[in-house]
Amino acid sequence: MKKGRRNHSAAFKAKVALEAVKGIKSLAELAAEFEVHPTQIGKWKKQLLEDVPELFASGRRRRSEENRSEETAQLYELIGRLKVELDWLKKKSGLDD
Repeated sequence: MKKGRRNHSAAFKAKVALEAVKGIKSLAELAAEFEVHPTQIGKWKKQLLEDVPELFASGRRRRSEENRSEETAQLYELIGRLKVELDWLKKKSGLDD
């Protein structure tokens, strides 16, 4: 019988990736211990190593990026509302033919 697709939590992935980075055990040993394919562990390890520098990025820069994304979302929402209003006005004025 075929197993269904498993979804692993972020905490589990981090734990396995950290073990892989430590290098105490081989990927095959970790795969047997955590019941995950060695290729998957390699992907998680690579992702961990790529994302680590962001953890130590300047707090100011990180906050400005968050503010920028919030502002972008608000602007897109405003654009959507204005477009709806414009379409409604065109329809009511008879310009939308």
